[in-house]
Amino acid sequence: MHQLTLAEIARGLADKQFSSEELTRSLLARIQQLDPQLNSFISLTEELALQQAKAADARRAGGENGALLGAPIAHKDLFCTQGIRTSCGSKMLDNFKAPYDATVVAKLAAAGAVTLGKTNMDEFAMGSSNESSYYGAVKNPWNLAHVPGGSSGGSAAAVAARLLPAATGTDTGGSIRQPAALTNLTGIKPTYGRVSRWGMIAYASSLDQGGPLARTAEDCALLLQGMAGFDAKDSTSVDEPVPDYSASLNNSLEGLRIGLPKEYFGPGLDPRIAELTLACVKELEKLGAVVKEISLPNMQHAIPAYYVIAPAEASSNLSRFDGVRFGHRCENPVDLTDLYKRSRAEGFGIEVQRRIMVGAYALSAGYYDAYYLQAQKIRRLIKNDFMSAFNEVDVILGPTTPNPAWKLGEKNNDPVAQYLEDIYTITANLAGLPGISMPAGFVEGLPVGVQLLAPYFQEGRLLNVAHRYQQVSDWHQQSPAGF
Repeated sequence: MHQLTLAEIARGLADKQFSSEELTRSLLARIQQLDPQLNSFISLTEELALQQAKAADARRAGGENGALLGAPIAHKDLFCTQGIRTSCGSKMLDNFKAPYDATVVAKLAAAGAVTLGKTNMDEFAMGSSNESSYYGAVKNPWNLAHVPGGSSGGSAAAVAARLLPAATGTDTGGSIRQPAALTNLTGIKPTYGRVSRWGMIAYASSLDQGGPLARTAEDCALLLQGMAGFDAKDSTSVDEPVPDYSASLNNSLEGLRIGLPKEYFGPGLDPRIAELTLACVKELEKLGAVVKEISLPNMQHAIPAYYVIAPAEASSNLSRFDGVRFGHRCENPVDLTDLYKRSRAEGFGIEVQRRIMVGAYALSAGYYDAYYLQAQKIRRLIKNDFMSAFNEVDVILGPTTPNPAWKLGEKNNDPVAQYLEDIYTITANLAGLPGISMPAGFVEGLPVGVQLLAPYFQEGRLLNVAHRYQQVSDWHQQSPAGF
C-alpha cells in the first residue's frame, strides 16, 4: 500500500479495497521501521492518526466520498497542531505544545486527512539542507550520505521514501521546490496569499507560503485544493476564488508559450542539469508548447536582496522568543537581561543566530536606507521583470537547482555556497509568484528537478503542465532503492 499515490488511495478507499485504518496502521509501522535511517519525523501522532482514520472510515460508511477523506499525510513541524509539540526544528520550542490548529491543519482535518506526524525541518525554516535542525540532519533516501534539501527536507524525505503519500511544506525562498527537486518529488509554492499563514510559525512574513509535496502533480492538485482559500484570520490572505485544480490537469498544451530565461543557463549551472532541463523542454514542445528565450535582467541581484529582506523579517519575528512567555528558558537567570541573552543563546542554533544578527544590522539606524530599503527596491525590479516576461509567455521554465544534492556536512562551513543553491527559487518568493518543481531526471543517481513559474493565481496552469509532462515521462515513478 505504501506505493499508492494520493489519487490511487482515494480510488481504493472509494472502492472499499482497504480502509483508512488499515492504511494508517500499515504506514505507521513502515515509518517506525524505516525512519531511523532518515530522521524525517520529529513527532509521530499515532493516537490522533488512528482516531482520524476511524472517523474517516465512519464518514465514508455514511456516504461521504471526498478526495482527502482518510488519506494519510504529515505536517511540517511549523504548522501549529493543537495539543501536539510544534517545535519548528528548534530547541527554543522543544517543549511547546500549540493551543490551537493552524488554518491549514484545520482545513485538511475537516477534509478528512489523517495526520501521521510532524516532519523534521531546518530550524525556523532557515536552511537549504535540513542540517540546522535541533533534532539532527535529515538524510536523502536516494543516497543517505547526501542532504534532502531544505527547509522542508523532512516532508520531502518521508514522501520520497514512500513513508506516506504526501505532506505539507512551506516555501520562503524555495523550501518546497528545492527539496522536491533533490528527492524526485513534485512540490508547488502557491501565490503569496493563496494559502493561509495563520498558525504557521513565521520566518519571513512577506515571503513564507505553505504548499504541498507529493509524488505527482495530480496529488499536489488534490492537497492544494484542501489547503487553499481565503482566511479572515490572516491579514495577508487573498480573497480570490479557488478553482478546481484537478479539472484542468488534462488541458491541452497546444500553443502554450514557455519562456526560457537566458540568465538561468549561465555559469554555476551543472551542465548535466542544463541538458535534462532542455530535454524536458523538447517533450513539452512535442505536446504543442512553443518556446521562446526571455531575459530576467535583475535576477543577479536576487540573492543579496533576499538575504537582507528575509533576515530582517526574521529578526523581528523571532524577537518574541525571549524566555518569558513560552519556549526555552535558561536556568537561574540573575536578571531580565540575563534571561533574554541566555535563553536566546541556548535556544537558537548557529544559522538562526547568524540570520538574526544580519537582520538586526540591516534594520539598525544608519543602515536601514543603505540595505533594507535598497533590497526592497530590487525586489520591485525583480517583480517588474516577471510582469514584463509574462506579457510575452504563459510560463517560465528552468532548472530548480544549480546542482544535485550535496553531501551532508559539505557546505556547513560555507553558508554563502549553500545560499547560492536557492538562486533559481528565491525570485518567485520575492515577487510572490506561484512556482512548481517536477522530477526531470538523475545525475549520478541523484534526482534533479525542473521549475515552472506562472502569473499570480495560475497554480492550475502549473499543475496542468506538470501533469501533462508526467504523462509522457516516468521520472516521478522511480523510487529510491531500499524504500
